Formats: sequence, C-alpha cells, structure tokens
Amino acid sequence: MSTRQVSNSNDPVIENLAQLVEPMAGGEKPKDRWRIGTEHEKFVYSTTDHHAPSYDEPDGIRDLLLAMREFGWETVEEGGKVIAMSGTDGAISLEPAGQLELSGAPLENLHQTCNETGRHLQQVKAIGKKTGTGFLGMGMWPDKTRAELPIMPKGRYRIMLDHMPRVGDLGLDMMLRTCTIQVNLDYASEADMAQKFRVGLALQPLATALFANSPFTEGKPNGYQSFRSHIWSDTDPHRTGMLPFVFEDGFGYERYAEYMLDVPMYFVFRDGKYIDAAGLSFRDFLKGNLSVLPGEKPTMSDWTDHLSTAFPEVRLKSFLEMRGADGGPWNRICALPAFWVGLLYDQSALDAAWDRVKGWSMEEREALRNAVPEHGLDTPLPRGGKLNDLAREILDISSAGLTARNRLNTSGDNESGFLDPLREVVAKGKSPAAQLLDRYHGEWNGDVSRIYDEMSF
Repeated sequence: MSTRQVSNSNDPVIENLAQLVEPMAGGEKPKDRWRIGTEHEKFVYSTTDHHAPSYDEPDGIRDLLLAMREFGWETVEEGGKVIAMSGTDGAISLEPAGQLELSGAPLENLHQTCNETGRHLQQVKAIGKKTGTGFLGMGMWPDKTRAELPIMPKGRYRIMLDHMPRVGDLGLDMMLRTCTIQVNLDYASEADMAQKFRVGLALQPLATALFANSPFTEGKPNGYQSFRSHIWSDTDPHRTGMLPFVFEDGFGYERYAEYMLDVPMYFVFRDGKYIDAAGLSFRDFLKGNLSVLPGEKPTMSDWTDHLSTAFPEVRLKSFLEMRGADGGPWNRICALPAFWVGLLYDQSALDAAWDRVKGWSMEEREALRNAVPEHGLDTPLPRGGKLNDLAREILDISSAGLTARNRLNTSGDNESGFLDPLREVVAKGKSPAAQLLDRYHGEWNGDVSRIYDEMSF
C-alpha cells in the first residue's frame, strides 16, 4: 500500500470534474515505454518460535527496516518512525501487521524483474540471519489469530482498522493476515486500457486459482483454497468486486472516475498526518462540504490518494493493477507478472484472450469469481469444462505473447520460461493450496507448522 511522505503546498485544487480523469489519461504511454512493476508481500516471523515480530521489539520490524541501509536503502519516516525504505529497486514498505512488501521499480522486461526479486531475496535473507527472522510465502497466515499480530505505526492503517468492522466481517483479516503478489501494467490509450481492464477482470479468477495459497486458518484447513480471495467478498462492498460497468459499452476514464466518487473516503493527508474521513463522500469534498475539513476543497494529491483506497479485482490509477493472486514462495513471484505481461502486452495475445472470455455474461463472471476461492482449478467454467482446462489455453496464449515480445536474456532465452511454475500447477491439476492440503493430510500428519520449512523464502 502506498506511503505518503509530505504534503504538497503547490498541489492544484480540483476545480472541475474534468481534472479527475487526468491521472488515468496521464498514464497513457507508447508501447516502447510500457513497463512492468511487480509488488510482492511476505510474512515476517521469528525463527525461534514463529511469532510475528512487533515494530519495536529487539530485532523486530523497525530493526529489520533499518538493517536494509546496509544495501543502500534510505529511510522513509512518518511521525518520527521509520515505516518504509526507498532505493533503486523501488520501495520496501509495511502492511498493517508487519507484512514486508517490495514495490519494485518499473522495469522493461521480466528478466529484470526476476533479477530485482532475486536481489531482494538475498538482502532479506542476509538481514534475517542477523535478526533471527524468516520470511513466509503464503496468501494468509496459516496459524496466527488476529490477537497474536502486531500493528504497524502508520496513520492510514489506524483509520482503516477502526473503519473495517463497520462495513464487513473480514476486513481486519484482509489487513492483518493476508499477503499478495500483484503486477502494475501500462496502456497506450483509453481503448487499450478498457480492453486490458476487461481481460484482466474476466481472467482474474484464473489467476486466483493458479496462485491459490491460503488453505489454513489458525492451524486448520479453512475449507478454501484461497481464503485470501474469499476475504475480499466480506471486506467492504463499496470498494471491492468485479465492476460490471467495465464491460459496458462506452467504458473509459470518466466512468471509472464516477465509480471512485461513489467509493467512501478513508482519510485526508495534511501536514504530515492522516485525518480520519472514513465513510465520508469525496463528492462532498469537491463542494467544500467535508465535515473534517469544512470549506476546504480537495487537491489532485487527495484524488490520487483516494484512487488507492478502492480494492476491486483490477484497479485503475495511472496504470492497471492485477490484484487476484495470493502471496507465495520466491519461485512463483515472477510467474505472476509473466502471466499478465504475456496476455496484455502483445496485441494478438490480448485479442485472443478477449475472444475466449467476451461471451460470458456478467452473472457467469460473478459466479466464477465467487466459486474459485473454494474450488480452485476444479471450478466449473461458464458453458462447460473446468477452470484447469481454460488455464491450459490461456497459458498457451500468454506464452505466445511473451515469445512475440522477444525480450531475451544474455543466454538468448525469452520470457516464456517464467510461466513454468504455472504449467506445473496445471499439469498436476491442483492449485498450490490443494497440494499443501495433500501434505497436511498426509506426510505432515495435521501439523501445519511444517509449512515454515517448506514455504519460507
């Protein structure tokens, strides 16, 4: 989640609705400037007893962040506390319960992405040896209750933690107990954005199934393959979901801006602090009628902040974010951007993917999304077959897209090899979660703590 550092006194005030599309329209780039921004989160635990370290304890989260200075990272503070690090590989930030996230730099190809991920892995493992810290690649804490988890000192998180129970039963689990991998991708025009958005939404359940990796809650199977995905169905209905309007004729920047105006606010950032505006209306803010800032109108930075507070399956800011995948081990991180880059960054692949899903009704799309968290790759497809059958087709399309991109490493390999972990999943016909459940009921003999040996970085 984004980290604000300073207020901008020169920030333009929003005077008309036309300004609301500027961040989205401003994201348009010619194809040769399209980049890949990969974000991945992991759980931090003590190697002595598997507890989740607090911010302040010795060798805890603060000390872990500060230790990253050894590798050239620079501190980012809020209220006098270090809450992130910035560097040439992007930013290292904290999720609400201390989940560690690398928000990678915008890169030209997947070989660079995997090198970036590898550098990060080496760095955190080196720090972990000194601090007695391990890093777990899962979509949800497999054994922790909410009460066992710390809270990080970030102002926006305090506001969100207070607000979540008012709008859903699982929002606190989303904040405290989940991790994800996502990729941020570019578009050339409004029409290009719309086609990529539609393909991304329609196929997000497939990404969820391929990366499903959260089958345990508090040490026991929870009945789902991606409980992380299920959590979003009961987090906040005003800011989650499949966005049916994206598939309607005429969808574009203005329609998305209208949607965002109806998403309730969380906060306003002023003078280095977050002001609680949870549940208030950005439309009222535009009129100068926001109760917590009477008479004041929003700036463009306020709008940019607000764009980051909706959590649909695909999110639009000045780029598109693919948000459906559970967190996982290091060897699957590069597969997520590879999957989407292959589909969305080659026009022939994009057209082929859209042809495969465009005939589905909105009801069928919703049914697929709702069934996937429980059934994974065994989920029935609209109009016959199972999701694993579609996975084979879509991976072939993605592979063709990556081959057509012809981005080669020094050995002459293109990017399609990064899909291999997903091909292995499809060949087995079982999501990562289903494979973990097999081990839980078999060789683990019901001992979920074995997961720390098998799923740590």
